[in-house]
Amino acid sequence: MLKLDGVSKVYRVGTFGGKELHAVSNVSFEVPDGEVVSLIGESGSGKTTIGRMILRLTPITSGTISFNGVDISTLQGEALKDYYRQVQGVFQDPFSSYNPIFKADRIFRIVREEFFPGMKDQEWNGKLEDSLKAVGLNPAHVLNKFPHQLSGGQLQRFLIARALLLDIQFLVADEIISMLDASTRIDVLNLLADLKESRGLSILFITHDLSLGYYISEHAVILYRGCVVEMGSTDRLYNTPLHPYTRMLMAAVPRLDKKWEKVEVELRGKQSQITTGCVYYDRCPEAERSADCLTHRPPLVQVEDDHFVACSRYME
Repeated sequence: MLKLDGVSKVYRVGTFGGKELHAVSNVSFEVPDGEVVSLIGESGSGKTTIGRMILRLTPITSGTISFNGVDISTLQGEALKDYYRQVQGVFQDPFSSYNPIFKADRIFRIVREEFFPGMKDQEWNGKLEDSLKAVGLNPAHVLNKFPHQLSGGQLQRFLIARALLLDIQFLVADEIISMLDASTRIDVLNLLADLKESRGLSILFITHDLSLGYYISEHAVILYRGCVVEMGSTDRLYNTPLHPYTRMLMAAVPRLDKKWEKVEVELRGKQSQITTGCVYYDRCPEAERSADCLTHRPPLVQVEDDHFVACSRYME
């Protein structure tokens, strides 16, 4: 379905663009047909940048992103339009996707004008109704409403319904429940799971919350400072986390059966100074055991079936 191969994104920053910011560095992973893959990491890890590159909203610096075997960077004109028929994204803040002076269902009219200009009213209305019902909305209750008249959960479902109008195969879900209340979050998660089962939808679920990734995905990719530090089946990552960063994230998940542990580690220095070694060196409690951690960036190696980690302790 979708494959990232050595994808990097470098921004020019500073005075006159004299410095480089490596937002994403040599990231490779796949999202198979009909699967949910969670992309997990803290703020600033490059998760959203990867989502934007998949959606062609941000250009790639190097590497390739291919969809069904086709490099998406080569797509232009009708080919790019066809790509957007199959791949869509839903982002963190549903309110920012709407103009408050227009009714919320204007987003559907834009889709019709762009992708279905010749469709008759009766056929379009039926298609729209089916999409809204698929995300658990009653068309009679939500259409012709302004954004402020709908809840955050309803607006987020509107955006998913908009994507379903195009009969998409792949959805980039970027922190789509982080701004919703707890009672609505589980509804949206279950909606994504239902769409995966009923429509065979593939989903890249971008989140900072490990518990959500465990709930919804078959595979997970752990990202730190733009680099993949661990990836594999969700069960393996959650039951036997190997990378110190993954273990730190696991320890930070609230539990009812034990007292919260201290999980943060004091920085050894400025993160920008670590350029050639392990990206987690300045926070890793085990880094001092090996000089290689400071001088060499460990590659992603397979340590067991469907389980990969980038740590010098596992290079042998």
